[in-house]
Amino acid sequence: MTPSPVRATATTLGVAAIAGAAAFAWGALVERNRFTIRHETVPVLDPGARPLTVLHLADLHMAPWQHRKQEWVRSLALVEPDLIVNTGDNLGHPDGVEGVVRALQPFSGIPGVFVNGSNDYFGPQLKNPFRYFGGPSAKPESASILDTERLEGFFEQQLGWLSLNNTARAMDIRGSRLEFFGTNDAHRGWDRLDRLPGVIEEMRENVGWQDEIAGPEPVAIGVTHAPYRRVLDSFVNYGAEMIFAGHTHGGQVRIPGQPALVTNCDIPRAQAQGLSLWHHARRAAYLNVSAGIGTSIYAPVRFACPPEAVVVTLTAGDFSYS
Repeated sequence: MTPSPVRATATTLGVAAIAGAAAFAWGALVERNRFTIRHETVPVLDPGARPLTVLHLADLHMAPWQHRKQEWVRSLALVEPDLIVNTGDNLGHPDGVEGVVRALQPFSGIPGVFVNGSNDYFGPQLKNPFRYFGGPSAKPESASILDTERLEGFFEQQLGWLSLNNTARAMDIRGSRLEFFGTNDAHRGWDRLDRLPGVIEEMRENVGWQDEIAGPEPVAIGVTHAPYRRVLDSFVNYGAEMIFAGHTHGGQVRIPGQPALVTNCDIPRAQAQGLSLWHHARRAAYLNVSAGIGTSIYAPVRFACPPEAVVVTLTAGDFSYS
């Protein structure tokens, strides 16, 4: 007997509902805690330079009760990084600093740089996730104020990391000279790209590498939270060979095998996660966008986009624009 159209439709809807519930359960209970490490290799150092291991941390969105996440981040010390790059949105709760301190304590004394995201200033809010399909999210209206001062104090005074919020700094690590410049959160319009030429020039004058005849050429690295096109283009204009960013969560909920559905900024969806080349004005830089480690406490789900930390090995080699 051929089933009636009504019964066939009901069966189809029932199967779809079960599949949807199963996918949500996987994303909420399993995948958002399926922490992974992505490995990349980028040949930007001078010929003969020793490789540098960079640990890229992004979007912790830490809440105090997230002990599994904290322990996993602590375990990343086994990577033995030479440098840590933190691209912001560390806090996910008014009391999130405690969890961040616990998670990052093992990295005390390891050179690091950081920039802030908006969730290092304002707490999360309940939002309709479908609004992201209409473009980047709006400025929070009544979000709680977070303890940014304590967070930055922990980074700078206890870990020894350098802030790159609209400024530039320099380091010498294992014989390689690294120049860093960064922005505060471009998603909230706090990036001051007009300041970059001045702070880069001041940094170079203070470090004095240009006055030396011998020595490796510095490698320029741009760091930002939200990878807006204007920021990436400016970084390339100012000579960046490597750029680090977060913010996108890699789309957070994806169709397997497809680019991110949303990016919460204006970066192309195909470059919302992973290592790629960012081209601008006949120049290019390697761009690493992390899918991040956490989620908002109001949207605790990932699908086809597990949380990640990224280990980027900087090696010697010729830069390619292909």
